[in-house]
Amino acid sequence: MAVCTVYTVQSLNSTYSISTTPAKKNNLLGFNQKQAVVFYSRKTATTGRSGRPGAAVISCSAADKTIVIGLAADSGCGKSTFMRRLTSVFGGAAEPPKGGNPDSNTLISDTTTVICLDDYHSLDRTGRKEKGVTALDPRANDFDLMYEQVKAIKDGVAVDKPIYNHVSGLLDPPELIKPPKILVIEGLHPMYDSRVRDLLDFSIYLDISNEVKFAWKIQRDMAERGHSLESIKASIEARKPDFDAYIDPQKQYADAVIEVLPTQLIPDDNEGKVLRVRLIMKEGIKFFNPVYLFDEGSTISWVPCGRKLTCSYPGIKFTYGPDTYYGNEVSVLEMDGQFDRLDELIYVESHLSNISTKFYGEITQQMLKLSDFPGSNNGTGLFQTIVGLKIRDLYEQIIATRAAAPLEATKA
Repeated sequence: MAVCTVYTVQSLNSTYSISTTPAKKNNLLGFNQKQAVVFYSRKTATTGRSGRPGAAVISCSAADKTIVIGLAADSGCGKSTFMRRLTSVFGGAAEPPKGGNPDSNTLISDTTTVICLDDYHSLDRTGRKEKGVTALDPRANDFDLMYEQVKAIKDGVAVDKPIYNHVSGLLDPPELIKPPKILVIEGLHPMYDSRVRDLLDFSIYLDISNEVKFAWKIQRDMAERGHSLESIKASIEARKPDFDAYIDPQKQYADAVIEVLPTQLIPDDNEGKVLRVRLIMKEGIKFFNPVYLFDEGSTISWVPCGRKLTCSYPGIKFTYGPDTYYGNEVSVLEMDGQFDRLDELIYVESHLSNISTKFYGEITQQMLKLSDFPGSNNGTGLFQTIVGLKIRDLYEQIIATRAAAPLEATKA
């Protein structure tokens, strides 16, 4: 039994109403097939900035309803790498929309669509400079449009999403985003607005310490973008007040936090090459069971280096145990150090439980497949991969639950 609703959708330049109806019993539509009727107001007779009328794509099936994942982090903190690991778990390469804007921030694969929330900047680069605000400031972002469009996609309605051009710093004409199976919204503010936050089925925060963030930005901006050390320092300092006020507080809402810190294995280390990474997993989240090491709920310290795991200086140390985080009960899995040989990761994998793999060694396989990605030899890559597998498991559980609901209703 399909449950369908009537939507009134605000597009960028027009309004239109959409009514959906269940298929009649005597027609040839199957159980999960859909009918849609789109009613346009007179405004939609003219095209918007995209050059086309505000068409919509509707899904009536509850099982088809898009699942929304939120990923929050500051600029240069590994969101792009995490997205590539996540889409790899689901299979299929993530690519920009075919035939669209070459500067689009969107990535689309067979199962997932990743949209960058920078696209909801309400001010372009010049506008922010004139008003004296950064992109982190909520006043530079359109949260009303963000909420309306994420909700529409979650409800099965395609939207004309704006594009923020990172090359020119301008707001480009919008692009059509159709509802995928999984929508990932990544950027600075996925959990800032409570309306958007309530749409999320699962949320992740990448929490990079100031010391590590500085080392990463130097590596990226000096090596890849030709920035000077002084300009990088000035950029970090200029962003810090807004980061502390608007971005960092979002981690209290996240279901999982990947926290990246300097190592404790090397005294007074300031190079940032060896990392201590913590996976903080909130307890009591539906469809999400935290990963554990050896014995669930116990406090564990484990140095696996030996005959089955090659470890050069300073070695590897894992810890696990219960904790509290912003007043919430959590489980924390920590890795300090880095792997010498990724193929030996299977030894560590075999001691982890609740990792949501489909076969023995899947984590190791994923890590080897993406071994050239940043963080593949330490806890950032390992925990990003594990969270990707957990999201796949969460998606499958939600879909199974939705599919079973109509059957249970008919029995009742």
